[in-house]
Amino acid sequence: MIILKTDEEIEGIRKASRLVAQTLEYIESYIRPGVTTSDLNQKIDAFIRKHGGLPAFLGYRGYPASSCISLNHEVVHGIPSRAKVIRSGDLVKIDIGVIFQGYIGDAAKTFVVGEVPPRVRELVETTRKALYKGITMAQPGHYLSEISKAIQEEVEAHGFSVVRELAGHGVGLRLHEDPSIPNFVDSHRKGPKLKPGMVLAIEPMVNMGTHEVRTLADGWTVVTADGQPSAHFEHTVAILADGPEILTEVHKSQWQRKT
Repeated sequence: MIILKTDEEIEGIRKASRLVAQTLEYIESYIRPGVTTSDLNQKIDAFIRKHGGLPAFLGYRGYPASSCISLNHEVVHGIPSRAKVIRSGDLVKIDIGVIFQGYIGDAAKTFVVGEVPPRVRELVETTRKALYKGITMAQPGHYLSEISKAIQEEVEAHGFSVVRELAGHGVGLRLHEDPSIPNFVDSHRKGPKLKPGMVLAIEPMVNMGTHEVRTLADGWTVVTADGQPSAHFEHTVAILADGPEILTEVHKSQWQRKT
């Protein structure tokens, strides 16, 4: 069941989402060669708690850390570890959820460490653009599949592939709510019609090669089946009467009401 949020609830989700965005902005300066993903996770946890929040991922379905940090061919759900040392040329994908005063925000970003090949940088930029293409379609009266279609078209136009086994989701009162938001189009389904009050975590996960993935023995870390790099971006987005509002941004841009 899709939960339509009240204005009061959206304001609560907005506050939680702002802390997510602030945490991602804070951690960026610590992402450098020689740092472990465990180091980053500890700083993320401390920052969230210092600002009155709780890490939404910690303990969720048994997940053992406060953030998901995935490197290179790891798509999502990478468990932070002292054994994972960041090196120049890495793609570092950080996914963070925050509970603040009972409400939840969720966002992810791919960080490029040092120099990477042009095609890898194109992968990252295409994934970021695909996210925003999807967000522009999160309009009242549109169908959910229009978000999926916009993402898929942007990705495939550049010769990359969207992960099909994983999807975005509703968010706000719980970490994962209906609806599921695939990043590709199922031609047989339009999905629900979008309405004001929906809050969505839109998150393209894009692979350099095949769309196929597998889960490692730890039960969490999802990796590309062919070992090629993957990128991931995510925003929590509220659908309002006049269009989408990105909640997980520190500095609000004007594009969201103009595009």
